[in-house]
Amino acid sequence: MNPYRMTTRLRRLKKALARGVTLVEVLIVVAIMALIAGGVSFLVLPKYKDAQIKTAKTTARSIRNVATQYLALKNGECPTVATLIAEKELDSAGDTKDPWGSQYVIRCEGDDVSVSSAGPDKKEGTQDDIMVGASTPADSDGK
Repeated sequence: MNPYRMTTRLRRLKKALARGVTLVEVLIVVAIMALIAGGVSFLVLPKYKDAQIKTAKTTARSIRNVATQYLALKNGECPTVATLIAEKELDSAGDTKDPWGSQYVIRCEGDDVSVSSAGPDKKEGTQDDIMVGASTPADSDGK
């Protein structure tokens, strides 16, 4: 092979490598990444909401267990979450708020203790409220 031709090819190759990436190429890569991120969030978001609800139910159950023990030991005095933390029955570093940032509410009727969370809409008394108590289906179905 001719040494001049080889030198010319090497120069062209060096120029092509030194040229860099064009703006159009960068925009295409960014658009592809945005499509992938959108698809992943579309698939993951419903699972995240389900996980928040399960976490709220689990935490409410554990608060209910502590509140039931407190109620039995304190002769029927219904505690609040703040009382349980102050009495060191609940760990203040633990989850004393639901996944949406609202405080759990403890209600006592006789020996029955129920713990509720306002749920994702943060409004009490709506359909999405999380309620755990002796007479609620959320406590007995294991979900």
